[in-house]
Parts: sequence; C-alpha cells; structure tokens
Amino acid sequence: MAEISEAVWNEDVTESDYGVEKATYHAAVFEQYKLCVEMADRVSARRNLANTFFLTLHSGLVAFLGAWLSQSQHSRISVLLLLAGLLMLLALCTAWWFTLSSYRQLNDGKFQVIGALEERLPARAFHRAEWEALGRGRDWRVYLPLTHVERWIPVIFASAYLLGFIALAV
Repeated sequence: MAEISEAVWNEDVTESDYGVEKATYHAAVFEQYKLCVEMADRVSARRNLANTFFLTLHSGLVAFLGAWLSQSQHSRISVLLLLAGLLMLLALCTAWWFTLSSYRQLNDGKFQVIGALEERLPARAFHRAEWEALGRGRDWRVYLPLTHVERWIPVIFASAYLLGFIALAV
C-alpha cells in the first residue's frame, strides 16, 4: 500500500500551492476521491453487464443446443462436429473467465488508489472501515465477495458442456 500511496501523491504539489487556505487543497483531494469512487462503481456496473451478456449468451446456446439435439438423431452427429462445438463453447467460457479476472484486477487497483486518497481524508470509511466491518471477506458467513462466486460460473458452464458432450459422444 505504501508504494501505491507514493504513486498517488504529487511531490511537487502541496497544500501551500493552493494558497493560504488548506480548505482548497482538501476540497481538490476530496473531488478526486469522489471521482475515483464513481469510476470504481462504473467498473462494477460494466462487470455486471459483462456477466449479463455472457449468462444470456450461454443460456441461449444451451436452449438452442437442447432444441437442436432433441430433434436430430444422435448417431448422425459426428464426433468432429461435437468437438468443434465443444471447443467454441469452452472458448466462450474462457473469455468470460478472463473478462471477470480483468475487471477484478482493475477494481483492485482502483480500490488501492481510493485507499491511498483516504489517507488524506478525515475518515477511511470506504476502503478500510467497510472492509474491516465485512471481515475482509475471510468468513463467508459475514461477507462473501461476489468475485469469489462469479468466477465459478464460467467453470460450471464449461464443466456442464464437457459432461454433456462426453455423454453425446459415447
């Protein structure tokens, strides 16, 4: 955290650069803080949209595959066609997993910057106190971070696809 804190603050800009009033400097820090919190919230919203996109895509594909497979003869489906379909579905699951990882990393960085900004604010309510109140996500009965849950969804879909295609191929 110290490294992030050093990266946040300009060495050349101090309270005295904002004139005699420290209030102007603190107001500027608070405005940057509010902007960072807003941007972290927007990343979370985009992450939810990405989850909705992938969940809708996979749900539609499962419905399509179920309808298609119920009308076709399983013996006529070639193993190569099954394998090609499986690889495409697994690629979508992999893309979903990496998208979630990227959003998680981006938000982690944003929350570190927010924590560094809170060092200069009267309270560390968002970054430190809230996280402490939630037990730092260590006990799932107190707080289960969404990132711990959502990263399993693409894995579950991929496992279901593997088992389904193995059943069809046998």
